[in-house]
Amino acid sequence: MDRETALRRIRDLRREIAYHNKRYYQLDDPEITDAAYDGLMNELAALEEAFPDLASPDSPTGRVGAAPLEKFAPSPHGLPMLSLANAFSEEEIRAFNDRVVRLLGESTNLTYVVEPKLDGVAVNLLYEKGLFTRGATRGDGRTGEDVTRNLRTIPSLPLEMKGDGPLPDRVEIRGEVYIATDAFQKVNRRRTETGEPPFANPRNAAAGSLRQLDWRVTARRPLDLFCYAVGEISERPFESQWDLIQTLKSWGFPVNPFTGTAENIDGCLRYYLEMSEKRKDLPYEIDGVVIKVDALELQERLGSVSRSPRWALACKFAPTQATTVVRNIAVQVGRTGVLTPVAEMDPVEVGGVVVSRASLHNQDEVAKKDIRVGDTVIVQRAGDVIPEIVKAIPSRRTGEETPFTMPGVCPSCGSPVVRLEGEKAFRCLGLNCRAQLAETIRHFVSRNGMDIEGIGEKLVLRLMEKGLIGDPADIFYLTRGELADLERMADKSAENILNAIERAKTPPYEKFLFALGIRHVGEFVATLLASRYPALEDLMNAGEEELSGIHGIGKEIASSVVQFFGQEANREIIGKLFRAGVRPRAAPAKSGGSLSGKTFLFTGTLKGFTRNEAKRRVEALGGQVLASVTKQTDYVVAGDDPGSKIEKARKLDKVILSEEAFLDLIGGDKGER
Repeated sequence: MDRETALRRIRDLRREIAYHNKRYYQLDDPEITDAAYDGLMNELAALEEAFPDLASPDSPTGRVGAAPLEKFAPSPHGLPMLSLANAFSEEEIRAFNDRVVRLLGESTNLTYVVEPKLDGVAVNLLYEKGLFTRGATRGDGRTGEDVTRNLRTIPSLPLEMKGDGPLPDRVEIRGEVYIATDAFQKVNRRRTETGEPPFANPRNAAAGSLRQLDWRVTARRPLDLFCYAVGEISERPFESQWDLIQTLKSWGFPVNPFTGTAENIDGCLRYYLEMSEKRKDLPYEIDGVVIKVDALELQERLGSVSRSPRWALACKFAPTQATTVVRNIAVQVGRTGVLTPVAEMDPVEVGGVVVSRASLHNQDEVAKKDIRVGDTVIVQRAGDVIPEIVKAIPSRRTGEETPFTMPGVCPSCGSPVVRLEGEKAFRCLGLNCRAQLAETIRHFVSRNGMDIEGIGEKLVLRLMEKGLIGDPADIFYLTRGELADLERMADKSAENILNAIERAKTPPYEKFLFALGIRHVGEFVATLLASRYPALEDLMNAGEEELSGIHGIGKEIASSVVQFFGQEANREIIGKLFRAGVRPRAAPAKSGGSLSGKTFLFTGTLKGFTRNEAKRRVEALGGQVLASVTKQTDYVVAGDDPGSKIEKARKLDKVILSEEAFLDLIGGDKGER
């Protein structure tokens, strides 16, 4: 390869690797397998070695991970958390040993510590005077994301170190957060049942769980922990890696039970082969083993290169893959209406398991991988658990293959399929869709919805099985005889349910809106909509621009509302509810305010008060503040540099007020608060 060609390829590789680093480390949503990523890194490293003048300090080969996300507070590490160099064969493992011996200038056999390489999330745990005070992700190796509160929810993480001897005043404990295989499968089953996309693998699930802004979400995820190293430490009571492991145990930290020692590189290779056999029986995922020079004094002499220590090596297992043929791409409908394409393949054994189906996640994923019916594909069990199509093999195509497109109507109920702006998923919004009916009805009758006591998930399923309900409105047409005929349903229970149904016919208007299950319309948004549109008919006919002009209603919510009421099937069910006698109660209108029924929009910089203060004043007088100029806007209050909104206001012939005129209108001055 000439220099110019190498330069172009190096630039392409750096861009591609940077993109995949972001997907893996920041978004917890990788698009390629670890093996494919390692291939890109190895190719880049080889080119930079062949053309050293093209090497760059900011190359991915010299960096660790990706920058921490801004949504978390930064947490600097006392000592950098480096990545590990990889090896994929016996030759590369022996070459590592030869390199270590050469750098140390010693011909004797080296003792190593060997341990499984968990496919989880690396964390740095700071303990001060024995107490856990801060925890962070790896981040870019020097600064991670502060996830202390989330880490505190992990049962196996000690909040206080133990030990008979003196504890260091300050120590960083390094570990790996992971989710066990069985627990991961349960998490994914729940996500699939609720229409959420399944996690690609346990590492993804652990990363996504650990990086939640709400610690309560993390607490519900089955996270676990193994510890294996220290970073910065005030007093070091050990002189070898093996003694370090024993010390971690004595301090109360969980250590992987398969961690051991090897007297030489041959022992490391035996361990590598043993663990490759055991991996399928382990309760958690490993993607290789790690070998480390045991003596800490030798580790210090060997030092590190820019992104990895010279004294440790990650020995990766080859991913288990096979080829098969896609015979069909079916579409499944989740409980929340998400449509998921699923490849149906010729059965093939992958990693000891016969695989015949694989989720393709969404239309974009199918298009990106260009998976067609009839294609020969490479399939692997992602993380040794979920069947995944890695890629199609275009060279095997005969011309008979058929590209996949998402159906225009729901395969379950025939309602139109939509793709909301900003989402990858296609959805069925039909209220009468049987595939999502159980979840739709459960939400409809919930306490925060129509609040029909006595109708739980089990009863909903029994009613569906008997064909007594096919949409939420059918609940209001149930008879005493139909309920009494159900197995294990006493007359008194049937009577209580009928009474609850009767009471539910006059729900608060905002609860009725929430019960309909409009995507993105929670309790708060339902209250906003009910306040702005006292008549349901007006809301059903509102446009996106009009809705998004309401303060607190963005474009995504507005689009979802319009899409929902645009479905004829949904309108028919609402009509069916009304025919059954359902009459939502409107909230009492605010009265007595001088601005009652008036709408305002503020644009530009206000001098006398903040936007929030202005909003509070308007609402206190019965008015409403909008987020954009619409036909419903009564007044536009213009401060300094009002921007494009003022032009739109003029085009719509709206009343434009200065800050002083606004104060006169509300009967106040700048000094009032």
